[in-house]
Amino acid sequence: MDTHLAQATLTNLDSSASADPIEQRVNALLAKMSVEEKVGQMRIVHAQLGVSLDAAGELVLSEHFKQQVKHGIAGIKNPGEHLPPEQAARINNLLQKYLVENSRHGIPGMFVTESYNGVDAAGTTDFSRPINLAASWNPDLVERVWDQVGREARSRGMHMCHSPEADLIRDPRFGRMSEAFGEDTHLVTEMVVAAVKGVQGNGQGLASTHIGAVTKHFAGYGQVEGGRNFASVQISERDLVDQILPPFKAAVQRAHTLGIMSSHGDLNGIACHGNHHLLTEILREQWGFDGYTVSDANDIGRLFYFMAVAENEDEAALLGLRAGMNVDLYNEDCYVRLPQLAEKFPDIIPLIDQAAGNVLRAKFRLGLFDNPYVDEKAAPEINRSPASLALALESDLDSLILLKNENGVLPLSPEKTSTVALVGPLLKAQTLAQFQAAAGPSVTFRAEKGFSLTNGEINYPDLLTPEQCAEGLERAVQTASQADATVLFVGGDEFTSKEAFFDFAIGDRASIDLLGSQVELFHRLKALGKPVIVVLKHRRTLAINELAAEADAIIDAWDPGEQGDTAIAMTLFGQSVPSGKLPCTVPRTIGQLPFHYSQKKINYKKGYMFMENGPLYPFGFGLSYTRFHYENLQLSRDQIENGASLTASIKLTNTGSLAGKEVVQLYIQDPIGSVVRPLKELKAFRKIELQPGETKTVTFEITPEMLACTGADMVRKVENGDFVVQIGSSSEDVLEAGFRVV
Repeated sequence: MDTHLAQATLTNLDSSASADPIEQRVNALLAKMSVEEKVGQMRIVHAQLGVSLDAAGELVLSEHFKQQVKHGIAGIKNPGEHLPPEQAARINNLLQKYLVENSRHGIPGMFVTESYNGVDAAGTTDFSRPINLAASWNPDLVERVWDQVGREARSRGMHMCHSPEADLIRDPRFGRMSEAFGEDTHLVTEMVVAAVKGVQGNGQGLASTHIGAVTKHFAGYGQVEGGRNFASVQISERDLVDQILPPFKAAVQRAHTLGIMSSHGDLNGIACHGNHHLLTEILREQWGFDGYTVSDANDIGRLFYFMAVAENEDEAALLGLRAGMNVDLYNEDCYVRLPQLAEKFPDIIPLIDQAAGNVLRAKFRLGLFDNPYVDEKAAPEINRSPASLALALESDLDSLILLKNENGVLPLSPEKTSTVALVGPLLKAQTLAQFQAAAGPSVTFRAEKGFSLTNGEINYPDLLTPEQCAEGLERAVQTASQADATVLFVGGDEFTSKEAFFDFAIGDRASIDLLGSQVELFHRLKALGKPVIVVLKHRRTLAINELAAEADAIIDAWDPGEQGDTAIAMTLFGQSVPSGKLPCTVPRTIGQLPFHYSQKKINYKKGYMFMENGPLYPFGFGLSYTRFHYENLQLSRDQIENGASLTASIKLTNTGSLAGKEVVQLYIQDPIGSVVRPLKELKAFRKIELQPGETKTVTFEITPEMLACTGADMVRKVENGDFVVQIGSSSEDVLEAGFRVV
């Protein structure tokens, strides 16, 4: 693309408009637009409809695509996703040029991506998944990762991402568990705020260097019944206010997310895409959101043909619009009907103006009217830069969780363990090379995957049978027999935990046990009489009872990015001290579900017959190679007036021989309330790095909001009475002190 195009500005608007506030520019533009053009700003189509480059590097558009955008368009999903950065920037510049030049008013489009492992496109940095970032308990790190995601996406000519997820994920049967930040309201809130601020350049980079966030899925999506995608969602009004909505509210009010995506599901019988209370009363009237709302894929149409709350596509379009849905993602059957519907129902014209105005406002905030193009030559320098790859390694290192370390078997010493076997179905093609590079020449590695878990069919995978795995299992055991210790890679992969798309895929499970022949392989390796270090790689919480009982050590890696195996090797050989903590409770069996640490306290009265009570590993748990000692928990006051704050402090000492990081966690108990209260709730945390022998005093402010709940009268407030402060290294390993609110 010529340089002048990369620096071009649009001249279709009045020259004086660029000096006006955004609202004036939005209103001036709306006054010039036809209803068809406004509705064009209320639809997003996919680049798969026909956007490509020919052999000469010129733009090729299908006639169908041209028809879809002839009146303008809100945005295009995933243009250039399979192209390297410079080519992606080129196709997006050319596509933007087409949209601008074929619009009466020179209105650009927003190009939209996803961001579960970094930018969902070729040639970008492969960061770890959101659940990994949550395991770091490090909001500063999360913000830096998402800052780089925003930079890489913008350099390719992208403008928005349908991320991050603010859903609470409490059911490991759900295949999308790893796309979110865990089970806890406060942890998810802090992670989402960090992600939105990062990807948006803290607001300062929106018009040039970063992209906008579309926080999703509003609201309650992670609570689908049975862990099945598209199933119903039942949440009490009280739990909705106290637990489900706060991460979304923070994304709006603290991080200023540019967009909100609605949930696939219903909420207590009301389809979220037709829920005026959610989309208008709460989101806009109570929280002051002035960005745009967008449907999840095809979900406005599904108000008719799936949810059955509308009799036809016309009713579905009207229901979505009147509820507060601004943009129809993909569907060609609903919002395209709005121009004709506006003739029959003129009362919807102000709603169309509002929706189109919300989209135009976002485009102005993104700087698209003044700077719609990107510098194609800069894209390769920004994507996968050395600094970005170093950040990916840092995030993988910071998120590894040490679950077990029997007799200090870790870190491994090359003097005692000169030959190490790498085996198991989660062994990847690059694992051996990354271990060799990290450990150096003093360690000899023998690698044998053994077997896969499934046949690799992405939409409807089949498990491999024990007979199909038998030969590979024997190879893995034989390889391990020739080593001093074995690193066993087990868990699940992208075939065994994934999104169950509407029409053509499954992704949820009815069990959380290890699949296939993995437990048999573990027992065979233990029978060799040599140390077995388990590395868990997975996208859903797994019940690993036998491994927890018998493994010599366990590293929980979740689903790390491209630097993950390097990070694991560095940690196993003592070049890094693990500091991750569990973002989710690990149950012993699926029969305990639902099972998150902050359930109502009465849920803990009875356990189950014939099994040990409690979780396998509690929320917030994670060991270290060093030791941390908590002492001297002090409160600034033992009684406060309602509405006042106090401070809690604790002394933390590294009593071990290595420098390390510890996540200091603060929980609040409300022993007596007007409603049955949770056992405890995380309200603050801080990740602290200490040298051997070093002591720091960690202080938290306890604010009224941290004590508030929605009472029996459905009013959120602080109720007078006793409270208990707990500070420690996990939800179950804490010191306590009490105070009273009067």
